[in-house]
Amino acid sequence: MKSIERELICPICEELFTQPLVLPCQHSVCHRCVRELLMPNHDDSLSTDAGSESSNPGSPRARVPSPSMEKLERLVRSGSPLLHCVCVCVCVCVCVCPPVQEATKSCMDCKASFCNECFKMNHPWGTPKAQHEYVGPTTNFRPKVLMCPEHEMEKVNMYCEVCRRPVCHLCKLGGSHANHRVTSMSSAYKILKEKLSKSIHYLISKEDQVRTQISELEEMMRHTEENGQLAERRASEHFEHLFETLQERRTEMLRSIEQSRSLRVERLRVQVEEYQGMLENSGLVGYAQEVLKETDQSCFVQTAKLLHVRIQKATESLKMFQPAATQSFEEFVLDTSKEELLLKELSFSGVPAPPVIDLSRCRVYNEGLIHWRLSEDSLPTDHHIVEFRKLGSEEEQESGWSASEPVFGCSTVLSDLSADSSYTFRVKSCRNRVYSPSSPEVTLHTPPAPVFGFLFNEKCGFSAERLQLSKRRDSVESVAGMSLLLAAERVQTGSYICLDYIIGDTGISHGRHFWAFRVQPDSYMVKVGVASDSKLTEWFHNPRDTSSPRYDHDSGHDSGSEDACFEVSQPFTLLAVGMGRLFIPKASASAAGDHSSRVLPMPQRIGVCLDYDAARVFFYDADTMRCVYERPVDCSGTMFPAFGFLGGGAVHLEEFITAKRLSYL
Repeated sequence: MKSIERELICPICEELFTQPLVLPCQHSVCHRCVRELLMPNHDDSLSTDAGSESSNPGSPRARVPSPSMEKLERLVRSGSPLLHCVCVCVCVCVCVCPPVQEATKSCMDCKASFCNECFKMNHPWGTPKAQHEYVGPTTNFRPKVLMCPEHEMEKVNMYCEVCRRPVCHLCKLGGSHANHRVTSMSSAYKILKEKLSKSIHYLISKEDQVRTQISELEEMMRHTEENGQLAERRASEHFEHLFETLQERRTEMLRSIEQSRSLRVERLRVQVEEYQGMLENSGLVGYAQEVLKETDQSCFVQTAKLLHVRIQKATESLKMFQPAATQSFEEFVLDTSKEELLLKELSFSGVPAPPVIDLSRCRVYNEGLIHWRLSEDSLPTDHHIVEFRKLGSEEEQESGWSASEPVFGCSTVLSDLSADSSYTFRVKSCRNRVYSPSSPEVTLHTPPAPVFGFLFNEKCGFSAERLQLSKRRDSVESVAGMSLLLAAERVQTGSYICLDYIIGDTGISHGRHFWAFRVQPDSYMVKVGVASDSKLTEWFHNPRDTSSPRYDHDSGHDSGSEDACFEVSQPFTLLAVGMGRLFIPKASASAAGDHSSRVLPMPQRIGVCLDYDAARVFFYDADTMRCVYERPVDCSGTMFPAFGFLGGGAVHLEEFITAKRLSYL
């Protein structure tokens, strides 16, 4: 039925025939489709008559206008699954229709397909059509001339050597290739054709080598299959052996438990029977009561003597009651933690050793920079995978580990970490699709606020004579010597000493932000904190007196007590660091958890968190994210990171701090 239905479908409109016409080529089409495709300008009555006559082989045939090539191509595509000669399908009987012929050539200029006879007829010698380009039968007729995709009306006539593509003259004059180096199409054609020819000749000359390599690859494929199956069998045998060993050990240990259980139960059962004999009207007690009824003295003495010994033993047993066996099986508790760990680390001999995370180089902010190292005797690796998870609620714990994309070096950056949170990280290596055991887990804590990015500002209060700034403006070093200190004004009073200040180039006017840095261990005295722009201008333009920022009141004994004074007029809120120590003001020593000392060891990295909206500044040990000191701060204007130097010292900003230049103004 389906084949019959297909015969009733018009190949052009793909609907059931309406007034079907049978063409001499034996194709059937609707009368309406013939009129639309082949006779668009023909009168309807003539078309109807012509269609009626065309179904009768004996009727005279009328000449009809030639259809357009587009309509013919549409008819060819829809009329038959095979590629036929276009002349067979276009004739509506002006002549005797030839039998159906498959196309043997396709003319790229005519954009049509022909059989041999029709091709010769339509491309006679001595005419321009004889020069038409033809290929084998095809329905893909590319344009004869390549046109520019950017300028549809222009032909490509040049070749851009930068973009390696054909272009037109408009592209070169003012288009996207104006500044590119171009060459003529003929030159590009010659060069590319020569290169292609050489490549083809090289491949042809290496045909034997290619065949040999193909044979080698096929042989390698066969050996790979065999070796892979052999490796699977051997691995399976090893696991079977482990299973057998475990099963044997399991049987032995369960047998030991069963034997001990049976022995203990038997001992306790015997003890129960002995004690039951002590009960009245049964056993020893009943027998003793019967002996007491004996009236013959000689018989009583003979019997009671032995009975008394037994009763005496029973009495002693009652006084010193001790179960015959213990009910605990603690000595049979099985600890398999080490074995489980060994089984988890079970791997092939070709798997590299697990890496080790290098905590000294790891940093976590909004993103986590994780570094690791491999053992010296570790095998080569293909890549590494970093796994991490957030510590906190049970839901977060149950969410499992997240994994990074394959990493081909020994470090990676993990994005979108939450603030003030703890994360656990681990790394494993992969070689030949087999993963090593995971590295020991490490836990790192993110800062209490998003990272604030800035560089040192060399334009505000910066003294080029006493401070040296790195080219990247991420490090500053004080080179002040004793001569400068001795030459400072009022140094002889002992009340004021010379300080050099520098601030960040980006300010904060809202929100909560965190930055971190390293103070060079051999620094004499560095003060770190924040400064207000509304007061900086006034300070830096004051005369060099006690209100000048060049002079900071100091008690002379490095206690940092002067930092405890919160003066509204001062632009700086600072904490003293130096000589390997961090000085906590007396008023807030308890905030650091140390009630007896105001001096703490200097952290390797110091963090500062400014809560602009709450008007408070916090100082952290950036390695452990432990707050060591906090105090109020006047946030009346834009706040900037600030640093002060007394004597020699240096501060280095963290890479994460300087890598992102964000606007907070």
